[in-house]
Amino acid sequence: MAAGIKEQDRQDGVAGWLFMSPALVIFIIFLFIPIVFAVYFSFTDWNGISPPGEANLVGLENYRAVLVEDGIRQSDFFKALKNTTYFALGVVPAQTILALVLAVVVNQRLLKFKNFFRTAYYFPSITSSVAISLIFLFLYQKSGLVNSLLSTLTFGNWEPLAWMADPRGVFHIVLENFGITLREGPEFLRTEVLGLTVWDWISGPSVALAAIMIMNTWTTIGTMMIIFLAALQDIPGQVYEAAQMDGATAWPTFRRITVPLLRPSIFFVVTLGLIGTYQVFDQVYVMSSGGPAKTTLTMAWMVYRNGFRNSEMGLGAAIAILLFIIIFILTMIQRRITGSEASY
Repeated sequence: MAAGIKEQDRQDGVAGWLFMSPALVIFIIFLFIPIVFAVYFSFTDWNGISPPGEANLVGLENYRAVLVEDGIRQSDFFKALKNTTYFALGVVPAQTILALVLAVVVNQRLLKFKNFFRTAYYFPSITSSVAISLIFLFLYQKSGLVNSLLSTLTFGNWEPLAWMADPRGVFHIVLENFGITLREGPEFLRTEVLGLTVWDWISGPSVALAAIMIMNTWTTIGTMMIIFLAALQDIPGQVYEAAQMDGATAWPTFRRITVPLLRPSIFFVVTLGLIGTYQVFDQVYVMSSGGPAKTTLTMAWMVYRNGFRNSEMGLGAAIAILLFIIIFILTMIQRRITGSEASY
């Protein structure tokens, strides 16, 4: 009897590995092996053109060039880190909150045409980001729809912006309205920290980057909405019925019941948003190519620029590894803050 059970367990184990093998092969070929090669090439001077075997090991030289050594590579790296961080700080909270609000709205029982609204909100998420970026380039022109709409809303007092050609930081614009500029500001604003002055660090996203952030938020809330919608529909109706019997109104019910029960989904959505924003590339590639004045230079764009345009694949691989480390650390921090008790 025992021998029969062991034989059955062995057969189940073999069957399990057979079912897993296609996904495992794909994982090894398209994820694990490229990661290993990326780590290796980050320690070489490979140019991405010559055979990889001709690359020379340079140790930590690529990492030193972007983290320690003063120069254009270091300043560009920290500019990209600053821009990407501002991008994440602006997009992730906005897309999470808007997606949750939309999910609650389209989940209402009395709402008519639910399927239409769900499809309409989700449609931008499945549309080509390149096509959307090209459309927004037209919308953001000085004579485009965005400036025309803002001019109408402000009764003609709006001065048209060249959105994708404006390198000014939005925080700088606000500070300048209060008379604080680099020349007139405190001395510490001119102190250089990690290749950039303090004034540069507190610039906020540029007008051009803010325009991309708005577009990115609009294109991603649909996917996050679907995740929240699935989680909302998984909440037992008896919970809300009990709250109504206790006299709870809509807002306390949402704040004390819905949000806590959605905590695992919120953690998942924020994690996806964090990873997606730190890897933003295609929209920057189409709309700005890192300009104007490198104010839309992002980490992923810097990996592409160094690896494929400048033929410095070793340096590009090093930046990619640093990007992975940054995302991993931020994800762990975010998990401790918002997801320590979240579990599925």
